[in-house]
Amino acid sequence: MALLSNIKRLHRNNVATLRSSPVAEISGALGDLGTLLPLMITLAVNGSISLSTTLVFSGFYNLATGVVFGIPLPVQPMKAIAAAAIASHASERHTMAAGSVVAIIVLLLSITGLLHWVTRIIPIPVVKGIQFGAGLSLIISAGTSLLQPFTHHWSFALDNLVWAFAAFLLLVFTQRAYRFPYALIIFIVGVILAIISVATSHHHFPHFRIWHPYVEIPKWSADAIGMGIAQLPLTTLNSIIAASALAADLLPDLPTPSVTALGISVASMNLLGCWFGAMPVCHGAGGLAAQYRFGARSGASIIMLGLFKMLLGIIFGESLLDLLKAFPKTLLGIMVIAAGLELAKVGQSLNHGASDLWEASVDQNQNHYRRHRDVSDQERAERWTVMLMTTAGILAFKNDAIGFVAGMLCYWAYKFADWIESKRSRESGERAPLLHT
Repeated sequence: MALLSNIKRLHRNNVATLRSSPVAEISGALGDLGTLLPLMITLAVNGSISLSTTLVFSGFYNLATGVVFGIPLPVQPMKAIAAAAIASHASERHTMAAGSVVAIIVLLLSITGLLHWVTRIIPIPVVKGIQFGAGLSLIISAGTSLLQPFTHHWSFALDNLVWAFAAFLLLVFTQRAYRFPYALIIFIVGVILAIISVATSHHHFPHFRIWHPYVEIPKWSADAIGMGIAQLPLTTLNSIIAASALAADLLPDLPTPSVTALGISVASMNLLGCWFGAMPVCHGAGGLAAQYRFGARSGASIIMLGLFKMLLGIIFGESLLDLLKAFPKTLLGIMVIAAGLELAKVGQSLNHGASDLWEASVDQNQNHYRRHRDVSDQERAERWTVMLMTTAGILAFKNDAIGFVAGMLCYWAYKFADWIESKRSRESGERAPLLHT
């Protein structure tokens, strides 16, 4: 009953938000395309996923996520699995198996309470470091994979750095226009350029091609299990723990999804889709930051996105591939940079406003309230160091798990130093004379 009541409340908020700012919600829905399109297209071209099934299933996940959680929580590719599948040209069965491995482990962690327990013992500076590192990683990946290839190629009139520079200028000059439909405008421009590109080449426009679902039995080989294990730290730390923390930061007036709920959501999506050729997916702090940055403030944005994706998948399916491949990479790159900046910005609340800096208090009239505790200069510096150590590990090794371990070691090194100082203080106090003459 509590779940149903919560869904009704979120539905009212979704409808009210959509009515008050429909353009912003539509724009925000498109904010995560920079992450989705490149990986989905490459996987489909390699035969590692079914494009039509991925659109239909991920669209359904978007719709369900918007209804249940009521926030612009993304449904995006599992990046480590996608990268490994692209590099090895993995088959559909191997890719599906990798996603199911992650789903099974995350489900076990969620229903046993281990995921919730892990979240409670991870210090906020480490969580902020994961978010900060994920944001900077997005910016770096946008530069290296989407923008840098065009620095020496100006022959592509419909996709070059001129378009990137124009998109960047528009982004800069609309920074304070929070409801400006930036992503919607960039998407429309990109679609127009893609249509022109297809029309002037030997490629084909999308045509009516009804979706025909089929069952695909995953192949749990050693390589597939290895891909799933490699994805696990990224899913648990960024897709679940960091996403939950970011939702609380960005949308404090809405119920924050618990890590257990997000874990069950990720597991359910992949345990369902792994039998039909759908791309392994998860949620993610980066996608949430992107959709928020471009205007989304409720679940209505991704409900609309989900319906649109399902419609495309059912009607056009694989025939969309040529048009999607023609979408300008430079425009996607600027969108990814904007998403990375939005995610990295959460680091600014580390020493003022972070959830672990608020404590319960009682005033003279016995009224309970929360107050922000004072933070010493030394503690501020140590918290920054822990966050930056976490970020450094993520960026240096391109691995969230290494960054997490580095941040935790740094945090506990400070705690150990505090314990040593406290012990010395107690010992010196015990040896001090009671009376001074």
